[in-house]
Amino acid sequence: MVFCTPMNKPTIHVTCAIIQNGGKVFVAQRSAQMRLPLKWEFPGGKIDVGETEEQCIVRELKEELGITVEVIKRMTAYAHEYEHSIVNLIPFIVSHKDGVINLTEHAQYIWADISTLTQLDWAPADVPILNDYIIEYGT
Repeated sequence: MVFCTPMNKPTIHVTCAIIQNGGKVFVAQRSAQMRLPLKWEFPGGKIDVGETEEQCIVRELKEELGITVEVIKRMTAYAHEYEHSIVNLIPFIVSHKDGVINLTEHAQYIWADISTLTQLDWAPADVPILNDYIIEYGT
């Protein structure tokens, strides 16, 4: 979905996943060819027309990572203004159900301890979601 704002910047609705596993969190590094090269992010993608947020995150993780997930919880969405668009990022806590991770778009991934997440160079839109996640799940 893309909507235009009064400033003629499109708003793009994007889902992202926080995949938890044994006290670790999955994070992916954008490739050098992507916008925001080599920044870290929670994986996900744009919502297609007629698709729910939940359907989107399940589809995106299957396409980008080759895994099947179960949606556990929707978290608070945040909008971030970039130079040419506004990204409305909608996060979900998900669990990995099936499949072996196979990156199709990202440079690399790690399973990080919650305590080390802030040491990574994050994509700006992901930062408020990261902060909410740490407040809610950090120990």
